[in-house]
Amino acid sequence: MKDPPTTAPPAARLPLRAPRRAAAAALCLALLTACSGGAEPAADPGAGDGPPAPPPAAEGITVPAGFRIEVFADQGVGGVRTLRFGPDGLLYAALSGAGRIVRLDPARPGRAPETVADGLRRPYGLAFHEGDLYVGEEHQVIRLDAPDFTRATVIVPGLPTGGHWTREIAFGPDGLLYVSIGSSCNVCEETDARRAAVVRYRPDGSGEELYAEGLRNAAGMAFHPETGALWVSQNERDHLGDDLPPEEINILEPGAHYGWPYCYGDRIPNPEYADGNRCGDTRPPAFEMQAHSAPLGMVFYTGDAFPEAYRGDLFVAFHGSWNRSVPTGYKLVRIDVDDGRPVAMEDFAYGWLQGRRAEGRPVYPAVGPDGALYLSDDGGDRIYRITFAGS
Repeated sequence: MKDPPTTAPPAARLPLRAPRRAAAAALCLALLTACSGGAEPAADPGAGDGPPAPPPAAEGITVPAGFRIEVFADQGVGGVRTLRFGPDGLLYAALSGAGRIVRLDPARPGRAPETVADGLRRPYGLAFHEGDLYVGEEHQVIRLDAPDFTRATVIVPGLPTGGHWTREIAFGPDGLLYVSIGSSCNVCEETDARRAAVVRYRPDGSGEELYAEGLRNAAGMAFHPETGALWVSQNERDHLGDDLPPEEINILEPGAHYGWPYCYGDRIPNPEYADGNRCGDTRPPAFEMQAHSAPLGMVFYTGDAFPEAYRGDLFVAFHGSWNRSVPTGYKLVRIDVDDGRPVAMEDFAYGWLQGRRAEGRPVYPAVGPDGALYLSDDGGDRIYRITFAGS
C-alpha cells in the first residue's frame, strides 16, 4: 500500500513451503475476550429511552443525489481497517494498530463496540467460514471458533513479516482460503515466493499453493458474485513520478504472473529491469486507476437497497497518497461492471481531502444485511453508513 515504509526489521525469508498441515493444536489466548459471556460494552446513556436518534450526517462528504452518508460509529474504533459482516448480521471490524477485533450492531448506531479478540499482531483480513472467524495477522492466520470466538487455533503459521504487513484473506466459492501477502520492498526480487502473491490453503491450513504472483500489494480481495473470479486491488510501486505507474484492478487466473517487479501497467518494463522480455508472459491489469491512489478494501454491491444500476458494481476505497506532490485519493469510488468486466469508474463518496489536508482515509467498504454500504476510515477513526433514500 502507499504508506511510508515500515521500520520493522525484515524477517528471514524461506522458499515456498511444501504443502503441509498447519499447526493444529488449539490454544486459548489469554487476551481473547468472548463475544458472549465476556465483558459487556459500556451501557448507553439513552438505552431504554425509546428509538435512538438518527446518526449524524457526515459533514463535508459528497455522495450522489438520493444517497445519504452518516457517521455510524466514532467511539472505540480508532484505527479501524477491515470490515466484514458475520452470519449473525453484526459488523466485525479490525483495529489493526490496537491489535483488536470488535463487533457492532447495525441496529444500534453510535454505540460503543464489543471486543471479540485482543492482543493480536496487526490484524487485517477477516473472513467467515462455517460460522468460524478467520483473522489475517501479519505473521499468521488464526481461526476463532464459533459461537463465542474464545478459542483460537493457528491455521497458517510463519507468514513472512516486514514491508507490506496487511494480510487480506477471503474464502472462495471453492471453499478454500486465499491469503494475500504483499512485498517486502518497493521494487525487488523476492526470495520468498509467497511475497507479492496470493497463496491458497484448505480451511485447516494444509495444501499450501501459490495461486497468483507479481502482485506488489493486493490489499483488497473480492470474489465476483456471478463468475466466481477473484478480483484484487493492486498498490503499485513508488518513485516514478506523480502519475506513474497506474494502480490496478486485477482479475486473477491460477498460475498467472501480474508483472511486479519487472513491469507495470500494460507490460511496461520497470527501469530497474529494462529487459522487456520478462514482461511477455505477464498479465496486464483488468483496469487502471490514478497512480498513488492506494486502493485498499473493495466489495461488490450485492444488496437490494441501492438502485438497480449499482447492483453488481465494485466499490473500492482509495486510502490516499503519502508521497505525491499533489495529494490524490482519499475517497470511495464505484467501478461499473459489465458482463463480468470493469468498464468505467466514478467518484462515489469524496470530501475527505481538503486541499492538501486529509480529514480522513477510507479503508474498507462492506455491504450490510440492510443493503447499506458501510465504510471504515482509519484517519478519522470512524465507520460511515451510506443509504439510499430515493429522489
